[in-house]
Amino acid sequence: MTRAVFPGSFDPLTNGHLDIIQRSCRLFDEMIVAILVNPEKNPLFSVEERLEMIREVVAPFSNVRVDQFNGLLVNYAAAQRADCIVRGIRAVADYEYELQMALMNRRMQPDVETLFLMSADTYSYVSSRLVKEVFMLGRDVTGLVPPTIEVRMRQKLQR
Repeated sequence: MTRAVFPGSFDPLTNGHLDIIQRSCRLFDEMIVAILVNPEKNPLFSVEERLEMIREVVAPFSNVRVDQFNGLLVNYAAAQRADCIVRGIRAVADYEYELQMALMNRRMQPDVETLFLMSADTYSYVSSRLVKEVFMLGRDVTGLVPPTIEVRMRQKLQR
């Protein structure tokens, strides 16, 4: 059985993330979407809210589960007995950063591979940070995030 981890903050999960999840599901027996708990960030959604929203969005995929972790990704991947870490690449800047991380991860945990998937061109400019910024400035994010997440974003803004 092959198992992969797709880590991120997912604040919020975007259609770009969902594209990577959908494509990865075909490559691995089990996909773990793992939310990094980073106390230094000021998230729009709590970890619990993100877990709930992502579980709702990925429910149609029987081989995906959603979890959270803190600390080193390779330690989490090893604890989950994952074979691979999946990372989405949007542009050259992503590649440079992700390459450094992948090489460091390999040094610490040689048994866990890193797989880079190029984002679909439709989402090559989409990031959670940019989606949040555009949304908070009152613009429409339809098509950038799954509809259920857009609803939750609107509800959060109304509070």
